[in-house]
Amino acid sequence: MIPLSKQDITDLEKKAVMDVLDSPKLGLGPRLQEFEKNLADFTGVKYAVAVNSGTSALHLIVRALGIGPGDEVITTPFSFVASSNCILYEGAKPVFADIDPNTLNIDVPKIEKKITKKTKAILAVDVFSQPADYGALKKIAKKHKLFLIEDSAEALGSEYKGKKCGSFGDAGVFAFYPNKQITTGEGGAVLTNNKKIADACRSMSNQGRAIKDGKWLEHVQLGYNYRMDEMSAGMGIVQLQRIKEILAKRKQVADWYYEALKDIEGLELPYIAPGNTLSWFVYVVKLPESFAGKKRDQLIQEMGKRQVQCSNYFQTIHLQPFYQKEFKYKAGMYPVAEGVSKRTLALPFFNNLKKEEVDIVVKNLTECLAYLKGQS
Repeated sequence: MIPLSKQDITDLEKKAVMDVLDSPKLGLGPRLQEFEKNLADFTGVKYAVAVNSGTSALHLIVRALGIGPGDEVITTPFSFVASSNCILYEGAKPVFADIDPNTLNIDVPKIEKKITKKTKAILAVDVFSQPADYGALKKIAKKHKLFLIEDSAEALGSEYKGKKCGSFGDAGVFAFYPNKQITTGEGGAVLTNNKKIADACRSMSNQGRAIKDGKWLEHVQLGYNYRMDEMSAGMGIVQLQRIKEILAKRKQVADWYYEALKDIEGLELPYIAPGNTLSWFVYVVKLPESFAGKKRDQLIQEMGKRQVQCSNYFQTIHLQPFYQKEFKYKAGMYPVAEGVSKRTLALPFFNNLKKEEVDIVVKNLTECLAYLKGQS
C-alpha cells in the first residue's frame, strides 16, 4: 500500500525524545521554550505559544480576542471542521463566505456582504498550504475594525509576497499532526506580535495559571490543559531544524506529480496564486465534472483496491451532519465550495515518496479514470 501520508522521522528526532526521557523535566521545561523561540524566529513574529494541537491554538485565540455569545466570525466553509468549531466553542457563530474556485480559499470580495454589527473577526484559512489573500483581508479588517485570525495549520513555511504564513493576522496558528510539514506527534502553536494575546493564550493553555510567579495551585482565569510536553517539543526542535530539507523534499514530490499529471485531460492541478510560495501540505487535484460525487468516491475505492490510498479533501463544513442539524444548512448555499468538494482527490503525498511510487500512483489513476469513464 502506498499510504496517503507518512511522517519523516530520523535518528535525530529519536535521540531528541530519548534525551528528554533521560532528563528531569518531561513537561514545562527548556525544550518547550526553545521550540517556541525557534517557531517565532522562523515565522518572523515576536511570540509563539506551543500547545497540544492546532485546534487548541485556534480556540485560545478566539477566547483571547474576547469573541463570545452574540458575536459572528466570517470564515470559509471549505476547511477542516475545527476552524469553525473553535468559534462555536465560545458561543459565537461562524458565518460562511464562499470560496475562490482557483485558490480554494475564502473569496475576499464576498466577505464585506457578510459583515453585520455582530461581526467581530475574519478567520481565514490557508487551505492546502495556499496563503489567503492577506493584503485584501487586512484592508477589510482595518476598514471595519475587525480582528484577523490566520489559520495556517496547513501552511507552515508557505509565503505570501515573501512573508511567511502565520505572521499576518492579529494571531495565527500552526498544527503539527503527523501529516503536516513538521510533526510533534500531536501539537500546535499560536503565533502573534501581540504580547497581551500571547500572555492570555499561555496562561489559558496552562490551566489559567499566572504567567510570572504564579503558584501551581493558584488559577487567575479559566484555563485548559492544552500544554505541549517536552518530548513533543524536543521532536519539534529537530523537525524545524530540518525545515529546508523537508520543504525541498515536498516540492520535489509536487514537481514530479505536476510533470506526470499535466497532460491528463480534464484533470485540474493545484493552482499557485501569483506571489505565493507553497510548502505543500497535500497534493489535491480536481477531477472532471463527470467524476463529481459518487464516481469520485468510486475512484477512491478502485485506487484502494490497487494499493494506492487516496481521499476526498474536504467535505464542506456547512454540510457536515452536525452543522446541518444545528443550523439548518442545505445544499446549494455555497455552490463553489460544494462543487469543488465533490471533485477533489488527494493523492499520496509525503517527504520520502519516491519517483517510482509517484509513477505507480499516476499509472493507476490514469487506468482507473479510463475504466470508470468507460462505465458511463
